[in-house]
Amino acid sequence: MSSSSSSARPATRRQVLAGSGAAAVSVAFAGAFSELFAGTSAAVGHRGHGPLVPDPDGLLDLPKGFRYRVLSRQGDPLRSGEGLVPGNPDGMAAFRGHRGRVHLVRNHENRASAALGVPTVDGLTYDQAAKGGCTALELDSRGAVLGERVAIAGTAVNCAGGPTPWNTWLTCEETEDKAGTNGYTKDHGFVFEVDGADPRRTGAVPLTAMGRFQHEAVAVDPRSGTVYETEDAFQRPFGLFYRFLPEKPLGGHGSLRAGGALEAMRVPGVPDLSAVQETGASFGGVEWVPVPDPLAAGTPIRLQDFGPKGITHAQKLEGCYWGGSSVYFVSSFARRSEGSAGDHYGQVWRYEPGRRRLTLVVVFGPDTDIQLPGESPDNICLSADGGLMVCEDGNGAQYVLGVTRRGEVYTMARGRQNTGTPQEPEWGEFAGVTFSPDGLTMYLNCYTPGTTFAVTGPWR
Repeated sequence: MSSSSSSARPATRRQVLAGSGAAAVSVAFAGAFSELFAGTSAAVGHRGHGPLVPDPDGLLDLPKGFRYRVLSRQGDPLRSGEGLVPGNPDGMAAFRGHRGRVHLVRNHENRASAALGVPTVDGLTYDQAAKGGCTALELDSRGAVLGERVAIAGTAVNCAGGPTPWNTWLTCEETEDKAGTNGYTKDHGFVFEVDGADPRRTGAVPLTAMGRFQHEAVAVDPRSGTVYETEDAFQRPFGLFYRFLPEKPLGGHGSLRAGGALEAMRVPGVPDLSAVQETGASFGGVEWVPVPDPLAAGTPIRLQDFGPKGITHAQKLEGCYWGGSSVYFVSSFARRSEGSAGDHYGQVWRYEPGRRRLTLVVVFGPDTDIQLPGESPDNICLSADGGLMVCEDGNGAQYVLGVTRRGEVYTMARGRQNTGTPQEPEWGEFAGVTFSPDGLTMYLNCYTPGTTFAVTGPWR
């Protein structure tokens, strides 16, 4: 999810936005945009929260009336005494605890070369040589930090994931490195279940039946228990969109360990999703093909033989969430110069399991007037006021952008905290945007230097 895979592009809208320092942006969306909000609360028809106000402390610019609190920063001591707060915080989710408390589970997208890895803890470590994992914060009813500890360690490149209906977090490894690569002692590329309230209940057990590949995000169908998974592959062969059919669907904590079947999506006549450029384009008869070797023992899954009809690929499959009766997933960008069938700065797709139908809901640039004022959409979450919050994944100034149900884009936050040195780039990517169970607090990570914020204010 880090922006290392993005290259420089013309960004007129970004330059205008950054130069204004204040003005909100209204960009009209077309097509089936309203479908993004299926099954959510009533629409709130506002045009944003107003211009951004420069932060005198130089950390986070927000609209007037909004405030932030720094919950955690890399290099500070963990309150558990287990070591230091790791770097590269990424995907994140908030869970309701007892007496108004909130458990915040946070990924750390650390590679083998990371300077500040997740401390290894007995009983919570998968591979002693790996530096990724998750930490968990416990907040009281007023938002103060009560505790911060390791939730899982010894995993690699923990990018995104997703919550389960039974209030655990599925953390995903965005790598296919095997034992013996980069010093690892075990194979990587798995999904792990993490209980933020009690990490020892889940431990450090890979859910191998869910496949070994460059995982990004997951979303669980709360009716059937089917888990949908995205594969973030930005070089050919591009990634696939998967579904996992558990043996014990909706069985609660530990049920995913019972195994199940992994399948990949085939859209008849569409070998590459980037070739589709018209919002509202819809494809029925979507097929799900069994994955020949989910553990990818000899060949990465996206290179395996799916029969004479092949399989459907897409560049940079990232965000994934469930809404109403559908699963939504994001392709952050596609470039013909890198082997894609078409160019775009982001697609949002909707898959309806009951109808076996896939629909392109939104396309962002470059050949449309549907453009974010910056670069590729990455993290997406439903906001407290019925719209969306989108984290960018690109170069230059980094924003969190709000999107109303009417399709208008506005600036919600801008990072202003880094020094601009090679060791600490001027702008740190945002990630992990999520809301508290009561919808009154937005939590947000800055990738570098690793910082977790809580944002409160007049959410409408």
